Amino acid sequence: MSGYLLKSARYLAQEALERAILPGDHVVDATAGNGHDTEFLCRLVGESGRVYAFDLQESAIESTRVRLMNAGLLDRATLIHTGHEAMAEHVRAEVSAVVFNLGWLPGGDHTVTTRWETTRTAVEAALGLLKPGGVITICAYPGHDEGERERQELIAYLSALDNRQYNVLEQRFLNAGSGAPECFIVQKIGKGNTDESAPSTGGDRESQEVGNASGGKHKSVENRTP
Repeated sequence: MSGYLLKSARYLAQEALERAILPGDHVVDATAGNGHDTEFLCRLVGESGRVYAFDLQESAIESTRVRLMNAGLLDRATLIHTGHEAMAEHVRAEVSAVVFNLGWLPGGDHTVTTRWETTRTAVEAALGLLKPGGVITICAYPGHDEGERERQELIAYLSALDNRQYNVLEQRFLNAGSGAPECFIVQKIGKGNTDESAPSTGGDRESQEVGNASGGKHKSVENRTP
């Protein structure tokens, strides 16, 4: 055996982030949770980069603060105690990545979960902040009612993005049963990140004029491993 193994939504997201983020970059963790993704991002951006981490729950912000402090990475992050729908109010710089890990906080109250109305606002803000070549990763958890609603709305919303501006990927394990986590990756297209030999969601971008043209406060917490 080669040792290659298909892994979960979170691992696919991390692989994309490792490719997209360079030392010195600015990035966003839209759902800080217990701080695992925030720590991962802090390591990728290096000493000269910046991670903006959002969460509505004070306990999540405090858990993230402690994790970063113990890792010696707190000076690379700005922790923002508010829902990620306020992203555009707090982040002004172009970013190379935005990470969403939807659902509820691991070990927390399962009634406090992300909801599509504010998730959509945050995704729209993320698209506006993303620089060419940058990625948005979204891990969705359809194993509960609101999670399934978010998944369905995400598919509809992301499918309608202009394929001349964005590539959009959805990963799911077909034999994993209902409710298995899924990963969405959006990359903004620009000079330097096109590969004519690679598959493209838009096909021939010069000739294709159709395709994707058809179509509360946020609980920014996790139903997730971080």
